[in-house]
Amino acid sequence: MTDELKAHGLQFDNSFADQLEGFYVPWKAEKVDHPTLLHWNDTVAQELGWEGDLQPAVLASVFSGNQSIEGMKPIAQAYAGHQFGGFSPQLGDGRALLLGEVVNSNRERHDLALKGSGPTPFSRGGDGRAAIGPVLREYLIGEFMHAVRIPTTRALAAVSTGESVYRNGPLPGAVLTRVASSHLRVGTFEFFAARRQNDLLKKLTEYTIQRHCPNLEQSNHPELDLLEHVSRQQAQLIAKWMSVGFIHGVMNTDNMTISGETIDYGPCAFMENYRPNTVFSSIDTQGRYAYDQQPSIGLWNLSRFAECLIPLVNQSDQAAAISAATEVLEPFMDHYKDAWIREFGRKLGLSNAAVADQAMIQDWLHLLQTDQVDYTLAWRGLVDEWKSPSDALASLFSNHDKLTSWLQQWKTRLSQESVDPQTITDTLESANPLFIPRNHHVEHALESATNDNNLEPFENLLRVISAPFQDHEGMAELATPADAEFTACYKTFCGT
Repeated sequence: MTDELKAHGLQFDNSFADQLEGFYVPWKAEKVDHPTLLHWNDTVAQELGWEGDLQPAVLASVFSGNQSIEGMKPIAQAYAGHQFGGFSPQLGDGRALLLGEVVNSNRERHDLALKGSGPTPFSRGGDGRAAIGPVLREYLIGEFMHAVRIPTTRALAAVSTGESVYRNGPLPGAVLTRVASSHLRVGTFEFFAARRQNDLLKKLTEYTIQRHCPNLEQSNHPELDLLEHVSRQQAQLIAKWMSVGFIHGVMNTDNMTISGETIDYGPCAFMENYRPNTVFSSIDTQGRYAYDQQPSIGLWNLSRFAECLIPLVNQSDQAAAISAATEVLEPFMDHYKDAWIREFGRKLGLSNAAVADQAMIQDWLHLLQTDQVDYTLAWRGLVDEWKSPSDALASLFSNHDKLTSWLQQWKTRLSQESVDPQTITDTLESANPLFIPRNHHVEHALESATNDNNLEPFENLLRVISAPFQDHEGMAELATPADAEFTACYKTFCGT
């Protein structure tokens, strides 16, 4: 094989590497001896403009980092971050490489990055590698989030390295190829703000606007408008997380993207029984990133982003700059509330949910919490209750009188919608997945791949959560909750 392959339809235009010298270190992946393709995402490949049909061995070689494609400029990006509230002035791509940016036929730009490709100057003593479990977890969760229309990074490829990585013991190594609108983070801004490099901070801000919101390029207040843009996107993103019971688990500022995409699925998990204070991450001992804390942490992270922009907002009057940035962030919780009502209203079949519907939504959630009902099954039960009422939904609850009263209120509200019953059915079915990446099924899939070299459970789970709103014959088991004992003891880990 030659060192560099033809682009196979991929059009590279590496704006970050070309325009932001000093924001990264040029670097190459550490080669591995026996790369093997575990999974290739044809859908993502086609969206990027991929052409041709390379052999799996060649794909494995490229997307392990052993070979490059014409046009790639691999770099390790610099960034800082607040991790569990404490500031780290230098983090960066410690086990990742941005291979380049691909522009597809729709002029959409995407980063193509490896994760687990070996140490970089930002590795801080780590090996820069990834184990197969975390790689497949990120693949699974990203595909589910995409399927339920939540902005997310996605996987193009997962490759086993044929080598071991060592954590508590030896584990089979792997490399993920991640696709994102960009890898710009709040932490990217923090890196330069902490060093008081305002000229570079301004350059980064201009680049970010050009890439993600070019409509702001002629703004009289571009930094404030960028802050507002990111704030609105994050409010909408977190509301969507909440709607499916997703718990990110590590909402550090280096894990908040400027693009509004979900990134880094290390210790993430999904809620089973509805408990707003649910935490699964083993390192989140104080519940900082619990399910119900995610909106407030989103605002906290945005405040750190705002602090970075202060020197650019008004160089001569810091107090005025702080006041202006504060004014931009003040509506965040209102934006979040509006998005929350919209998302949860859709889950109730409402095409036009309003503030007046908030009490009904909260009453439903209170019922779930009081009776400790499985979050996903309860919402999906409303679909069946609307289509063909039976005792199925009631079987999930212990307080049948309160449930009956609430259902009457709900159906009365639906009767006020100026749409036909089929539209309500369609709304319900498109907002309430039957399948989610259930924690115990995810763990089973990852353990089978790790311990037995068996990808069948992963493939089955990937298939159903990639089309989570429809039934899948013979896969009913993958919709079942874990038993209470599993959930009570379940912990997730970063996988680093």
